[in-house]
Amino acid sequence: MASILASHFPSVTCFRPVPHVLRTPAVSIYNYKIPTGISTEPNCSIKIEMEKEGDEASKLRSEFMDSLLSRRRHLLVPLRVETGEPVKDPLYQGKILPGSREVMESCPKEDITDFKDKLVQENLYLITEAGNQGRLPVLIVSMKESAPRRQPAIVFLHSSYKCKEWLHPLLEAYASRGYIAVAIDSRYHGERASNKTTYLDALVSSWRNGDTMPFIFDTVWDLIKLGDYLTQREDIDPARIGITGESLGGMHAWFAAAADTRYAVVVPIIGVQGFGWALDNDKWQARVDSIKPVFDEARIDLGKAAIDKEVVEKVWDRIAPGLASQFDSPYTVPIIAPRPHLILNGADDPRCPLAGLDTPISRAVEAYKEANCPEKFKFIAEPGIGHLMTASMVKEASDWFDKFLK
Repeated sequence: MASILASHFPSVTCFRPVPHVLRTPAVSIYNYKIPTGISTEPNCSIKIEMEKEGDEASKLRSEFMDSLLSRRRHLLVPLRVETGEPVKDPLYQGKILPGSREVMESCPKEDITDFKDKLVQENLYLITEAGNQGRLPVLIVSMKESAPRRQPAIVFLHSSYKCKEWLHPLLEAYASRGYIAVAIDSRYHGERASNKTTYLDALVSSWRNGDTMPFIFDTVWDLIKLGDYLTQREDIDPARIGITGESLGGMHAWFAAAADTRYAVVVPIIGVQGFGWALDNDKWQARVDSIKPVFDEARIDLGKAAIDKEVVEKVWDRIAPGLASQFDSPYTVPIIAPRPHLILNGADDPRCPLAGLDTPISRAVEAYKEANCPEKFKFIAEPGIGHLMTASMVKEASDWFDKFLK
């Protein structure tokens, strides 16, 4: 980015003994205008220093941040940390596909004597905004260290209807290899859910009221605030923070990396797609079916006999403004350059149709060529695979992080 925006957090508090110190101020990297109505008083978590836009990537990030802020003007609070406890009975809102656990357990792992005894698990909450959903549950897994040192960290993001505890096999595998492994519950999932329909109910509520963005964008806000926290930890190298996720988590990783350049290495898995392309080419059905109740609600409100392109477009505009237009993959995938970026998809994935990625992938290739680092971008579409994370994807992601983050 041509210019840097410093966001100061004058009141960052830690309520638990941890092996790191929170510093004030924390630093964010955004260059955006503050929307009307946002407080800039010291007791607000965001204090803006106005700077000129530097380039097209900065401009797009600015517009995206404006969009995120537009529905939380009254919710901004100082970032703070609260103690947490391990979750004994994680809440899953959907069925677990056979074999999916084994796929994560296939992740490369160091053979360490008494491994479990040497693991360190931290449970905490970040307060990212006012309200129940502003309490972000965080799970951090690492190895006991004989001497303090800054290590690379990776943020892992679960798929729809799961939770951070689901990711334990990946967290432990990466911790064994010298990473600090971090997972969160996305909005309306895990500890942020009260029953098995919380996420779907939140999507319907967003359509009705237009006051939240539960599909992707609200969790991206949390990931930006998570970046503020992680870059302050004395055991994490702030220049070596990666991000990855599966399905919904892959979308979270994609958009968080597009918005926040502190995520230095990026691996979205079965998440990147062309929302606008799907609308234009009548390929939206599989994605719609994954969260169908909100589209059914919109269909009824719009007086339609069936869900059609108009219904889908209006839902996206309502619950995730810009998702199928200015913030879609043809624009947000290329601005991740020049950071190392690996996209892993299934070649037969109906939710992420391959043809819909022609433009974003070609633009990304050009962006990395222009940055003189074409080797830092790679797209793999695994033949014969639908919407499914595979063991080979887990291995590819692992190799990518080892190559660029260690």
